[in-house]
Amino acid sequence: MAAATDSSTGDNLRSLIFKFEDGKASLSVLDQLLLPHETKYVPVNDVNDAWDAVRSMRVRGAPLIAIVAVLGLAVDLTSNQATIRELDEAAAVGVDDIKTYIYDKMTYLTTSRPTAVNLFNAMEELKQIIVNSVPSSSSSSHYAPFVDAIVTHAQFMLERDVSDNKAIGAHGADDILSRHTDPDGVRLVTICNTGSLATAGWGTALGVARELHRRHKLRSIAALETRPYNQGSRLTAYEIQTEKMNGTLLCDSMAAFYLQSKGADACVVGADRVCANGDTANKIGTLALAIIAKEMGVEFFVASPFTTLDIGLASGDKVEIEERPPGEMLESSGAPLEMPCWNPSFDVTPAKYITGIITEKGVLKKSADGTLDVVGFVKKHSHDRHD
Repeated sequence: MAAATDSSTGDNLRSLIFKFEDGKASLSVLDQLLLPHETKYVPVNDVNDAWDAVRSMRVRGAPLIAIVAVLGLAVDLTSNQATIRELDEAAAVGVDDIKTYIYDKMTYLTTSRPTAVNLFNAMEELKQIIVNSVPSSSSSSHYAPFVDAIVTHAQFMLERDVSDNKAIGAHGADDILSRHTDPDGVRLVTICNTGSLATAGWGTALGVARELHRRHKLRSIAALETRPYNQGSRLTAYEIQTEKMNGTLLCDSMAAFYLQSKGADACVVGADRVCANGDTANKIGTLALAIIAKEMGVEFFVASPFTTLDIGLASGDKVEIEERPPGEMLESSGAPLEMPCWNPSFDVTPAKYITGIITEKGVLKKSADGTLDVVGFVKKHSHDRHD
């Protein structure tokens, strides 16, 4: 099976290539550190390669991180000879040793980046699938049912991500257009990269823009460059141009003056984790954009998969914020290499700045008391999640 990227986007927006043939999985990921100047796919041969691809930010975006981790595990268990030998050794001891061996690899993958809840949720899903997989006497090996279940779920995740993203785009477009009826369309502002390059295809926040563009209702989209890694200028601008949207690139520090002088109808951003009270962890700079939008009277939406809603975390002050190496900031800015710096990869936007949260299940809007009832939304829609 090839990667389930959306056919409406070109091959140059394919974030990964996954195949499963003759019982063996293979995976290559687009090295996003080289974009937009070079398109290069890097092979992922085991969980160590998957961990490194995520940690080094060759792949990034909360949905894609989770997908690459699961696909990398599938490759490791089906195609890595060292792993297969170790599985045979574990199988000689018993089923519990097989499970422990696989669980250890899953735990290792979660250490690659701590802030995105999607990665942890994906591993919890896999753990439940493994628990429910029972080896039979007809199995070719004691571990075959576990491996088969993981590969099947990995393929399902690819398909689900694209369909969920299209639903996010549709719900977001419907909601925004219900209030903004200018025949020329709506004006959006976004930060970081939340498109096809951050997912298996289509995108989340940028997927809303893509859907508006498909309906000929996107008047313009402004993308913040998103320092220090410049995901906005390197990746989002690349997607905007590829999709022939009417886009403008802004320095992060220009957001306030842009909204003041040019105006916008809505800001739409992604999320790595949404807490029970609606506080949202996302790429560094999101908080500043939210505060500016509030001051300027511009709606501010978070667009993310339902799985990003983490009701087990009460509020944003509980989120573990990843801090990246200082060199990433110093080398990209041309600063003196001896200069001390602080380089958090994410910030937390309090719920009071957020107009609504767009998911594939619908749009969570504020209650009459001005709060976001994330817990109620999750409980209401948990029954209709994909199985």
